[in-house]
Amino acid sequence: MENTNNSHTLDHKTLTKSFHRWFWGALTCFSQEHMQTFGYMASMLPILRKLYPKHEDQVKAIKAYTAFFNTNPMLGTVIVGITASMEQARANGKEIDGETINDMRAGLMGPIAGIGDSLIDGTLIPILLGISLGMSSGGSPLGAIFYIVAWVLIAYFGQRFLYFRGYRFGGQAVSFLVGKQGAAVRHAIGIVGSMVVGGVLASWVNVTTSLKLYGSNGKVFLNLQDKLNSIYPGLLTVLITLFCWWLMTKKHVSAIWTMLILVVISLIGVLLGFFNPGLSY
Repeated sequence: MENTNNSHTLDHKTLTKSFHRWFWGALTCFSQEHMQTFGYMASMLPILRKLYPKHEDQVKAIKAYTAFFNTNPMLGTVIVGITASMEQARANGKEIDGETINDMRAGLMGPIAGIGDSLIDGTLIPILLGISLGMSSGGSPLGAIFYIVAWVLIAYFGQRFLYFRGYRFGGQAVSFLVGKQGAAVRHAIGIVGSMVVGGVLASWVNVTTSLKLYGSNGKVFLNLQDKLNSIYPGLLTVLITLFCWWLMTKKHVSAIWTMLILVVISLIGVLLGFFNPGLSY
């Protein structure tokens, strides 16, 4: 790739355009084969056009981003920012090639996914949903409005911060995220995320049974739910949760199929009298 003596610098406008392409199109043309590859390429186009005026240089540079890529789309923004910094260094003659950039992306996919899934999906979203559910009591639309507004603001400004922070840190961010400090952060966030999910589970999920056994005199001699409460309150809720975890973690069943299985179990339970939907006709 041709290198000139002119210094190539990315301006704020170009970086912002690249960020917006990632924010709106990280999952563009998503498939099991490519996942976020095309979204990544689209976000890098403004960077490459700014750094390499010649079309043939742009074509050579974009090849580094054709490899498979997939990570947490929100925290993954920092990888795009780091890439922009590395691409700028490559355009200025630094000893960085496409393979180095691709190795960096591949090395950060896993750590960022681990941190992002725990922090965003396992902690932030359950907290926002818990607040929203509380605000939605009595059918109020405030909960839904709060969640939409809060999520959009956090997602946009959070990802914008990560993008420009990654651009400023450059290679320093790579050392942190893949080192011992990054592993400690992922472990800590995972613990906090598990605690949050457990709290949301205890607050908003309640599985009970209506099964009662009657004697010959017509009186109830066994109320199963009362017996379960005396042994382990919330036992059915825990069992259902562990069942869902087993399906998704051990059997790799998707969330959609897990929900469908729960629907089938609920229908069968209602038909057998184990569950009471609480409907009156």
